[in-house]
Amino acid sequence: MFVFLIFGLLIGSFLNVVIYRLPNNKSIVSPPSSCGSCGHRLGPIDLVPVLSYVFLRGRCRHCGAKFSPRYPLVEVLTGGLFSLLYWRFGFSFDFIRFAILTCILVSAAFIDIDHRIIPDKLNLFGIVSGIVFVFLPDSLSVKNALLGFVAGGGLLLLVAVISRGAMGGGDIKLFAVIGIFLGLEKTVLALFLTFLFGGIAGILLIAAKIKSRKDYIPFGPFIGIGAFIAIMWYNELIMHYLKFLN
Repeated sequence: MFVFLIFGLLIGSFLNVVIYRLPNNKSIVSPPSSCGSCGHRLGPIDLVPVLSYVFLRGRCRHCGAKFSPRYPLVEVLTGGLFSLLYWRFGFSFDFIRFAILTCILVSAAFIDIDHRIIPDKLNLFGIVSGIVFVFLPDSLSVKNALLGFVAGGGLLLLVAVISRGAMGGGDIKLFAVIGIFLGLEKTVLALFLTFLFGGIAGILLIAAKIKSRKDYIPFGPFIGIGAFIAIMWYNELIMHYLKFLN
């Protein structure tokens, strides 16, 4: 599991690049990472996940400008999620499939927090990736992936129509992506959990007067939480639900 934790930390470092550059229409490949204040190109010693931030005390080695704690947060989060996926699925086809979806979810959540959007390029990558996985061995059937796509995107589209735009287009497309990866049953659970956690958080934020009813609350993080829980614990949650009904 330690190997996959390290692998997740490295992927999290790359996701930081995606989160910063993609909504600004910049290439995620070039130019190499540099300090946003002095423009100095960052070397290997500056880019070691988490450790560079700790040892350099969150500052640029060249000009002393502060780096956001968001960077190690994304790295640790991704490392932790990859470790959970490995614990659940081992190094398997499902691990690879869900690891890619997890990367999409993490990127979408933080971009939504920062920019109030979920970029079409990210959703397009998710749709293409999901379709590729459908046609690989030991994956979902085409029918199940299509039903998940319709359930995820279609239900959120219905919410957007009824609420007259309260649900963003990026959220709708992201859940369509989730549907392709997870299929119908897990997508329905992910939808339920997303609205549950989003509703609870909204009520708490309004009650604490941090947000008002008219303020924007990013939905991307709750989509990520709901989808990841459905990935990890679908069977257990359904089993407990059925026991509750009985």
